[in-house]
Amino acid sequence: MDINDFDHHTHIEGTTIFDGRMAMKGYGLNKMCYAFNRADMRDAFVADPEEFMDRYGLTEPQKKAVRAKDVLGMIAEGGNIYYLAKLAGIWKLSVQDVGAQQTGMTTEEFKQKLLDHAKPEGK
Repeated sequence: MDINDFDHHTHIEGTTIFDGRMAMKGYGLNKMCYAFNRADMRDAFVADPEEFMDRYGLTEPQKKAVRAKDVLGMIAEGGNIYYLAKLAGIWKLSVQDVGAQQTGMTTEEFKQKLLDHAKPEGK
């Protein structure tokens, strides 16, 4: 297939495509998460999450997702997973915790699925 024949906006069930529209939607959320590269900013968020979210102009749906630690909700509101990883780190969420949220599994179920797929065929 030629690259020019491919529809880059094809809907993929259960997937939020991070494109220019989503980048604009999530600008404040992603800018806030970028700030977490600095320890003082992480500390400020932990001390007063509401003030910190207001400082970056998060929308009410974004704030709701942050309050609930709902990574999928943040992605739906324009969050980029690479920036959101900074926020997940503040909450001590592992990559497996986030993967479990993304698949609708518990963390233990998700870890087991990873282990099951890592086992060589026939063993």
